[in-house]
Amino acid sequence: MQGEKPHWLTRKENIRKLWWVFSAVLALTVLAQAVIYVKGYFTVDGWFGFGAIYGFVCCLLMVLFAKGLGLFLKRPNEYYAERDDDA
Repeated sequence: MQGEKPHWLTRKENIRKLWWVFSAVLALTVLAQAVIYVKGYFTVDGWFGFGAIYGFVCCLLMVLFAKGLGLFLKRPNEYYAERDDDA
C-alpha cells in the first residue's frame, strides 16, 4: 500500500479544520438562542445555553459511568485464551 494517500479524515490538517468547523457550528447553535425565544417548561430549562450545558454534563456523566463500570466488568488479557489443560 505504498504510494497511497491517507484517507482525508486522517490527515492532520483536515482534523484541525474539522475541529474549527464543528466548534463554530456548536457556538452558532448556542448563540442562536439569543435570537430565538425559548420558553422552558421549568425555570431552569429556559436559561441561556441550558441545552448545551445539559448535553455536555450528561455526556460527561455517561463517559465517567462507563469508565467506572469497566473497572468492575474488566477481564484479564488472557481471559479468552485457550486453556492449557483440556480437561
